Amino acid sequence: MDAWYGEVEKAAWKGSAELKAQFRSASVVSGERVVFNVKGNDYRLVVAINFHYKVLLIIWLGTHKEYDKIDVTKVSYEKERYANSSNSN
Repeated sequence: MDAWYGEVEKAAWKGSAELKAQFRSASVVSGERVVFNVKGNDYRLVVAINFHYKVLLIIWLGTHKEYDKIDVTKVSYEKERYANSSNSN
């Protein structure tokens, strides 16, 4: 996650094409929602991106197995899921 954050923090993408040029394995779900593969695809990270304002919001993070159980177009941030770092949801 630290490596991903370091790359994203420096990014200045104007749109999804520029994002895909940097992160080829990322999946653009919609104009604002993107899924990143983390740690060799062991984890999935769902983010909302506003390219115009250069804002990225982490919506969901979980294992690949957990990702297969969600609807990536509808999943939303769940405060309870991330409130306790020992939570294994």
